[in-house]
Amino acid sequence: MKRPRKKASAGSWMDTYGDMVTLLLCFFVLLYAISSMDQSKWENLVASMNPEAAEQLEEMRSQEAAEAQTESDALQQMYDNLVNELHTMGLDANVTIVRGDGYNFISFSEEIFFEGDSYNVTDNGRRVLDGFGRAIAPAAGEIHEIQVLGHTTEVPDRFEHLEDRMLSTARAAQVTAYIQALNLVDPGRLVSLGFGQFRPIADINTEEGRQKNRRVEILITSDDAVMRSLTEYYAEVYGENVAAMQPDAELLEQNTDAQSQETQSAGEGT
Repeated sequence: MKRPRKKASAGSWMDTYGDMVTLLLCFFVLLYAISSMDQSKWENLVASMNPEAAEQLEEMRSQEAAEAQTESDALQQMYDNLVNELHTMGLDANVTIVRGDGYNFISFSEEIFFEGDSYNVTDNGRRVLDGFGRAIAPAAGEIHEIQVLGHTTEVPDRFEHLEDRMLSTARAAQVTAYIQALNLVDPGRLVSLGFGQFRPIADINTEEGRQKNRRVEILITSDDAVMRSLTEYYAEVYGENVAAMQPDAELLEQNTDAQSQETQSAGEGT
């Protein structure tokens, strides 16, 4: 008689399945650990295991630091040039210039470039833009992008929404086109935006406030600049009170709180 075959126990495939699930769990834990690893700690680990890699990392750090310093120096020189040019033209009272981390921000009052409700650049406006071109020319190679932002102000029963939008957009486009004609920066790095009356920086209930809102802003960023929203730039340029007037102010506050919590958690972790 043939001996009956032994039936495979149910535990054999269960053991294999359990081992596979355990390995997958370990794999995902490893991925999560790598995703949240501090870059400097990872570089130190690699350096400790491979002395040649330590030298390469040091060279990379030195090169990155040198490039960042070059861009920073270029932006600082550009800022100094802008201050000197616009001061020479007697525009101190009509222009705001701010040097930030990775950017220069210039705000021009409306009358510098335009008359009334016109979007045609005046002779004086062209003279100012020529001075602007002279100021940025030495550092043109370090410019990542130039944004020209047009703004109007809210005046009841004055403009239809379409006219308001068209005016701010046309003004920004005219200034951008003039800068492009100076042939200092690749046209692909020039951007024009019109915000109409919806990005105020002053009280619309006074004539002085409305006059401040009628403006053209120019934002110049370098390659290493951290991407920010316009409201974040406003917080640094005009102050927190102006940032609070913007339509996305609540989102900015939430992001700031989240960053503060991350910084606090990182501090506790170390």
